Amino acid sequence: MNRKERRAEAKTAKPGALPLALAAAFGEAVRLHQAGRLAEAEGYYRHVLAAHPQHADSRHLMGVLAHQVGNSDVAEQLIREAIALEPRMSAFHANLGNVLRAQGRAAEALACYQTALDLEPASATAHNNLALGLKALGRLAEAEAAARQAIAFKPDFPEAWAALGAILADAGRLDAAEQDLRTATVLRPHYAEAYDDLGTVLKELGRAGEAIAAFRKAVQLKPDFANAHNNLAMALLAEGAFDEGWREYEWRWKAPRMAPAARDLPRPQWRGEVGEGRTLLLWAEQGYGDTIQFCRYAALARDQGFQVVLEVQPPLAGLLKRLEGVDQLVVQGEPLPTFDLHCPLLSLPLAFKTELETVPAPAPYLAADPAETERWAARLGDGKGLKVGIAWSGNPNSTAHERRSLPPDQLARLVETPGVRFISLQKDASERPDGLPILDLMGEAVDFADTAALIGGLDLVISVDTAVAHLAGALGKPVWLLDRFDPDWRWLLGRKDSPWYPSLTIYRQPCRGVWDAVIDAVGRDLGALAVG
Repeated sequence: MNRKERRAEAKTAKPGALPLALAAAFGEAVRLHQAGRLAEAEGYYRHVLAAHPQHADSRHLMGVLAHQVGNSDVAEQLIREAIALEPRMSAFHANLGNVLRAQGRAAEALACYQTALDLEPASATAHNNLALGLKALGRLAEAEAAARQAIAFKPDFPEAWAALGAILADAGRLDAAEQDLRTATVLRPHYAEAYDDLGTVLKELGRAGEAIAAFRKAVQLKPDFANAHNNLAMALLAEGAFDEGWREYEWRWKAPRMAPAARDLPRPQWRGEVGEGRTLLLWAEQGYGDTIQFCRYAALARDQGFQVVLEVQPPLAGLLKRLEGVDQLVVQGEPLPTFDLHCPLLSLPLAFKTELETVPAPAPYLAADPAETERWAARLGDGKGLKVGIAWSGNPNSTAHERRSLPPDQLARLVETPGVRFISLQKDASERPDGLPILDLMGEAVDFADTAALIGGLDLVISVDTAVAHLAGALGKPVWLLDRFDPDWRWLLGRKDSPWYPSLTIYRQPCRGVWDAVIDAVGRDLGALAVG
């Protein structure tokens, strides 16, 4: 059959049918796709579609392939075209849901999953996708029910066991989550994603060594698995294994949470070479606390011979204009000056080869304006008692918000300590319980420079894991950190002190979610300090 005849047959065939030669090409495309040879598979799919544009399966799988390589817009378009050709294919709707869910369009994804389920009510895959869609919306009870239904239809379905484990982990049912994720890895020994989720659960359970082993297994099974590399990095850094940890942490730029923040700057990233009079751009990449913690490296960069430009978030500009080592401060959103090299702030420890023993910890390395400190001190008045600033809640948009924030009843216990005047350092008005004896002047604080000046008139700062703790530590003010059982990597494991902030003391939960022992210890120490 010549080319003209093949085209004529393709025009008269129904949308899903293929001539024999094209059917063989499609079969080869699927084989290559399943083998992970995506570029070759794409070539075969394109060959089929060039001759038979109405072949819905090829359009659908081309869309799946585009999703796998991160081309979400192309993936959505192709799968929607496949659905237009074959609207009753459950898998098409399910995979469109997967694309939309990866884009953060959880409600639209859920609608696709529900359509897939309506078309194929007994499909374990459709139920499992529905579970993931519900999980993304935070509807955990419904998500659990959908995952369990998927397992009921197909008990040996590793994806459903992994989904159930992830759902239970979100619900705080960690022991059950661990067992379900282990079931997924038994059913599929090479299931890298399940090992990654298992590592996260083990970390939250306080089993750091097992967590690292699980993350390593995920990376071994899937060497380009950025999220597992990133999780391994944070677990290693929490253990103090800085050499490998900083190197692994560079994977953050390919992990889902940080990939959108990656920048395509016109100059190469600095890796530690001598400056020789060149200009180095240092730029804030994550939260306010991260910027405060790692801006200390600016002075070291200038010592390497660089002219240092520091780009920071607007609320930090007033505070950091006094930072040693900075030749020019730029506020995010303003045009950047000419520079020769750049480095995101949290890559500086790698560039400087920072080890646990060589953490640069000048104290203090930030300072408030003296006149502003006096002005805020006057606002505090001359009342008797130890003046203690307190921050009890972190960023409400953080995934760790509930775990790291102090519940209102525990805050109430703490502020009952006699001989102490508590001053709020909590900026978010929605996080302030009513009726507690806490002086609140934060409505007058415009930025971190104001907060620093307010801290300057205090005797002590008590804070959960939020930017206030970093600020107090950078100012050299005594700060007591109220930390969760599974701490952020920067506070390390098994320590009451911090190599980053010599004035900081850690009070950590003895077990997950239990603040009583922390508040008891802080209350005792605070009471002794007040009468001393």
